[in-house]
Amino acid sequence: MKRRSVANDAFELIVNGRHGDPFSILGPHREGNGEIVVRVFHPDAARAELITRTDGSVIAAMEPIDSRGLFSATVASGLDEGYRVRFANDKATWEAEDPYRFPSFFGELDLYLLAEGRHRRAYEKLGAHVCDHLGVRGTHFAVWAPNAARVSVIGEFNYWDGRRHPMRRHPGAGIHEIFLPDIVEGALYKYELIDARGNLLPAKADPYGQAHEAPPHTASRVANPNRLNWNDAEWFDWRRGRNARTAPISIYEVHLGSWRRGPDNTFLSYDRIADELIPYVRDLGFTHVELLPISEYPFGGSWGYQPIGLFAPTARFGSPGDFEKFVNRFHEAGIGVILDWVPAHFPSDAHGLVRFDGTALYEHEDPRKGFHKDWNTLIYNYGRREVANFLESNAAFWLDRYHVDGLRVDAVASMLYLDYSRNPGEWVPNVHNGRENLEAVSFLQEMNKGVRDSFPGAMTIAEESTAWPRVSRPVEDGGLGFSYKWNMGWMHDTLQYISLDPIHRQYHHNELTFGLIYAWDENFILPISHDEVVHGKKSLLGRMPGDRWQRFANLRAYLSFMWTHPGKKLLFMGCEFAQEREWSHDRSLDWHLVADEAHRGIQSLVRDLNTLYREYPSLHARDCESSGFQWIDGGNARDSVLAFLRLGYEHDRPALVVCNFTPVVRHDYMIGVPHAGRWFERFNSDAAQYGGSDVGNGGALHTERQSHHGHPQALRLTLPPLGVLVFILDQAEGQHA
Repeated sequence: MKRRSVANDAFELIVNGRHGDPFSILGPHREGNGEIVVRVFHPDAARAELITRTDGSVIAAMEPIDSRGLFSATVASGLDEGYRVRFANDKATWEAEDPYRFPSFFGELDLYLLAEGRHRRAYEKLGAHVCDHLGVRGTHFAVWAPNAARVSVIGEFNYWDGRRHPMRRHPGAGIHEIFLPDIVEGALYKYELIDARGNLLPAKADPYGQAHEAPPHTASRVANPNRLNWNDAEWFDWRRGRNARTAPISIYEVHLGSWRRGPDNTFLSYDRIADELIPYVRDLGFTHVELLPISEYPFGGSWGYQPIGLFAPTARFGSPGDFEKFVNRFHEAGIGVILDWVPAHFPSDAHGLVRFDGTALYEHEDPRKGFHKDWNTLIYNYGRREVANFLESNAAFWLDRYHVDGLRVDAVASMLYLDYSRNPGEWVPNVHNGRENLEAVSFLQEMNKGVRDSFPGAMTIAEESTAWPRVSRPVEDGGLGFSYKWNMGWMHDTLQYISLDPIHRQYHHNELTFGLIYAWDENFILPISHDEVVHGKKSLLGRMPGDRWQRFANLRAYLSFMWTHPGKKLLFMGCEFAQEREWSHDRSLDWHLVADEAHRGIQSLVRDLNTLYREYPSLHARDCESSGFQWIDGGNARDSVLAFLRLGYEHDRPALVVCNFTPVVRHDYMIGVPHAGRWFERFNSDAAQYGGSDVGNGGALHTERQSHHGHPQALRLTLPPLGVLVFILDQAEGQHA
């Protein structure tokens, strides 16, 4: 039997789209005698010739190596200016650039950093990037797939045929790349991979793709970023102060797909949402918006918490350029933009990251480490530096490319604990035989340090539901390095308390006060988020006990307590006007309710609470310091009354907060205060303008020389039913006792 030559074997692999190193065969290759051999492949061609790029004149006719579209020509010169290829068959003649004549985009340093997992901005090198290469416009594609035998770019431009554009492989880094001339913004594409055993894998979306088709379609789309003329320089001058611990931070949490909808329940565009959301947020006085995840996700019911296109704003509402303008417009209006970010897990959809190159590349092989049974999702392998770098780079991407002001990191507890939601025997201990995920801890610390060092003033926020220590403390001090942490304990305790009939609240008084024991262990945000108004929990209003009047009064009191309690604020959309129904991602909020006086009263209350919170530094400047809070009376469980001071810095006027969580009006109620003089009733949640009974104290009150609550003077108050009062000391008349 005649043995086939190595060349013939290689040509057979090229024709069948199985060659793992196509650049070693295709394109121009200089022979030992100085001549250049050019080989091209096009499965539709019967004839081919090399032509000049200038006038299309023939350089050389190409000989067929294989009747299935493989051609070769040998030339002594004439290729210094490049060349094109003229193909023909019995039906047509066409010209094309040869992608295999273009050299690699990668320098040694890029490949080294990518291989080491230390390329902070890997998104600038991996993915699809429109560019000019050797004077030709096209798109450079690059993907990490170290265990694939062959990777091809497939798309509309090559009939989704993996034989046509197999990529150059860089074995040391596991990177595959190719420059495809004439492929520009908007082109749909995926990667076709053959694994190490020769199996053809499901076509994959680009992990670093910066745009995707709108679901349910699953292809990536070539984007052309950074075309917007950003004009938010003034915002960035302010941002460090706006996001600081001493700043008034009040966040409006929004799901873009259901805040408001168009005719026939259609999605609004990024631009249309901005038209309506920006003036609304400004009018109510929120300082930031927080968007539920907008990284592309296949299943709408996940609300974005199972993303596949981590670098792509969802196409449900428009293009990447539209999202750029969306953020820019918020900054022009003086409003910060925070994104929910999901580095904890990813879905198992076949076109996503799951077994990307035929191996557990992004996830763990062992399901005891790599599978979340609660969500049927896969857990990132944080111990693999390339995977950690993928996520760290993604965090930087949103802050850099889209100028966002912060990332709220979802499900941090699930990342920190190896036994999270697992029974004995279902998890693997760490090297110290403990339950802490040391690789995840290291990843979070590195991510937070990277954000801090590269994006001054940007914040990171942890949704962390356990007592893990020092979440919002610097990495150098042994912390995780987050700017803030959601106070899930406060949220759980206070919602449980306010849901009780007032007659029973005296037995649960500690649920209001317990949070003050640990309120300064972290830099806390008080969250009433989307998770609290779904899955049978009822709306926030729906949790309130009593008749209609009492339900609204309880809600007014609860929100007022929240806004005066130490900690930054977050409120989910709809709660600000007392949405009656649970939130549903499939429909708009019930905006018709705002026509009702009681609902409009809640909206007015939130507006005034935000104004109050911003106006008086005593209510925000020391949110994260114990010196910003002082109990007056935290122990009156029998009457369900709380009284406390909020304190700012030396020249800030103190605020006295008094809360009555029963429907009983309390007359001549004595509250001891440390400052003699006149105290002005600045806020009353029972005011008629909010829908209350308008029981109060009529403005200014003067202290009496009467010892009470350990202070030598006191105020004699009328406490409204289910009401919260805020008094501000008039510095002009007051004096320190």
